[in-house]
Amino acid sequence: MTGAGRVPDDLRDRINPTVPHSARIWNYWLGGKDYYAADREAGDKVLATYPGIREDARQARDFLARAVTHLAAECGVNQFLDIGTGLPTSNNTHEVAQAIDPSARIVYVDNDPIVLVHARALLTSTKEGACAYIDADARTPEHIVEQAGRTLDFTRPVGLMMLGVLGNVADYSQARSIVGQLVGAIPSGSFLVLEDGAATSEERLQATAEHNEGGHAVYVNRRPEEIAGFFEGLELLDPGVVPVSRWRPSSVWSDREPPAVNAYCGVARKP
Repeated sequence: MTGAGRVPDDLRDRINPTVPHSARIWNYWLGGKDYYAADREAGDKVLATYPGIREDARQARDFLARAVTHLAAECGVNQFLDIGTGLPTSNNTHEVAQAIDPSARIVYVDNDPIVLVHARALLTSTKEGACAYIDADARTPEHIVEQAGRTLDFTRPVGLMMLGVLGNVADYSQARSIVGQLVGAIPSGSFLVLEDGAATSEERLQATAEHNEGGHAVYVNRRPEEIAGFFEGLELLDPGVVPVSRWRPSSVWSDREPPAVNAYCGVARKP
């Protein structure tokens, strides 16, 4: 595994290279280098049943860049709260936002110590803007909001990013409650950007079941209508809740519709 500098004492004891972690497995699927053998083995088992997971991961990352670009360039949003950020790759939220508005302020949230080590070392802000990192679980929305308030101004619109994180919350009611609490904390004119694995492929469902049975952290693929439920009470932007590959695709697809993948997304405004 590549390093991002010395591991602080407060995080070293929490790093177990023998136990696969979703953020590191995702990094492996995206072609990164920040994973251990256990993560590669777990990732390969999923790939053996569902090779399409690599494309799902890549398309989800591309969606992040398009969504942040739209909010920063078209909607004037220059504050982002990115929950479940994962390991830094390319086109991270702050890079996309600050390329448009150097004064943009971003707060990243994750509870994997490896993610935090890399974030502190690699996710550096522009001089005009700010980047902060919170060590927290998505299941603690009140704590997240309290800590994020040290960097973000919750009287102004915020882009709330929840990409690939709610599948780790097995109970749908709890997942809806987490979203509701976070959306409730951001002001009118803010946006929710959300993406998660969809129960639209038997291969993906089988691969997920095998992964979960292996003793790893449980992941849940949800039906498109369940993913749409996270946006209840918000104003969905066109084209609504769709495969990540089909949310405002790049101009390369101007003459045809991109292939669907088994991860669904949406972007919605808080009225």
